[in-house]
Amino acid sequence: MKTSTRPLAFAALFLGAISLIAQATAPGIDWDRAKQLYQREQRGEKLNSEEQSYLDKAKEARRGGGNRPGGAGNQRKAPEFLKPLTDMTADDTYEGEDGGLYGKGSNEPPEALRKSAEAALAQIKTLDAEGKPSDSGRIVLVSISMSNATQEFSFFKGIADKDSRKSDKLTIVDCAQGGQAMAQWVPEDGRPWQEAMNRIERAGVTPEQVQVAWIKLANVGPSGSMKEHLDKLEADTTAVLQNAKKRFPNLRIAYLGSRIWAGNATGGLNPEPYAYEGAFSVRHLIQKQMNGDESLASAKSPLLLWGPYLWAEGEKGRKIDDLIYVKADFAGDGVHPSTSGREKVAKQLLEFFATSPLAKGWFAK
Repeated sequence: MKTSTRPLAFAALFLGAISLIAQATAPGIDWDRAKQLYQREQRGEKLNSEEQSYLDKAKEARRGGGNRPGGAGNQRKAPEFLKPLTDMTADDTYEGEDGGLYGKGSNEPPEALRKSAEAALAQIKTLDAEGKPSDSGRIVLVSISMSNATQEFSFFKGIADKDSRKSDKLTIVDCAQGGQAMAQWVPEDGRPWQEAMNRIERAGVTPEQVQVAWIKLANVGPSGSMKEHLDKLEADTTAVLQNAKKRFPNLRIAYLGSRIWAGNATGGLNPEPYAYEGAFSVRHLIQKQMNGDESLASAKSPLLLWGPYLWAEGEKGRKIDDLIYVKADFAGDGVHPSTSGREKVAKQLLEFFATSPLAKGWFAK
């Protein structure tokens, strides 16, 4: 089998990370340990939350991340408080954006989008290995994104597979991977896609059976103005969606999500306000598709819908439910979720897929 030289080249660079520059910028990192973790990740092994957090920190130090550890030097500071998008009204604004998941203060999809969703949901059927309708076939749900997503989605898979509401025709495959944010999924034949296909094969299903995806939007070390941040995130995500449609020809729906709260972040990996602002990229992409953007046409992209909105203002929470985030919900970097943080996200995913009219048709029995 022919192996791409790009991952090997990057591996060589990373494994040579014990340099004077790296040690000077991050003297607290054990580079031998980082190298071992990186080698395990390259072999496709799943790292635990603490290991993944440590490796991501080392990667960012290796990149020479600027003024804030793990990020670029021109990262903005978060305002004194941020209001959950679901709590914002049409009169509330943030950087010129109004509130609501779908804009104008509304958290409910417009009627046109709802009808498109119903049509897409009606097309999701059990498929055989070749992607043809079959009563004995499968429906496959995959995740696509970075370390936070795989930590949260793997927890979700664990509880969903045991939940009595889940259809026995549904196979859940965690394809999200540590260190692989939206930008890393942009190359059509990049390492994240190769590993995703390996995981699908190991799960005993095929790419032709993948009809649903959960994609969490984020990039490593975002910087600059909100427009600069979102322009790159949306461009990268559009490419990822197009890649997913090519890889999974029967992909009908992609449920998009943004980051959890990052008010305790200790570095620049993905701090506030960038974690908060990712939700506006989700909304922008959904609106662009509704408005006929050619790059998100049905031939190039699955239908885009909101998954559960995961952000809440720390211990202040939000109005739509009782979700809060406390310090114990995070690893030491304040960005990656601890076991309790993963559980909070996993339960939101489960309840959304099991009960939402825009999802339960394929998830539930």
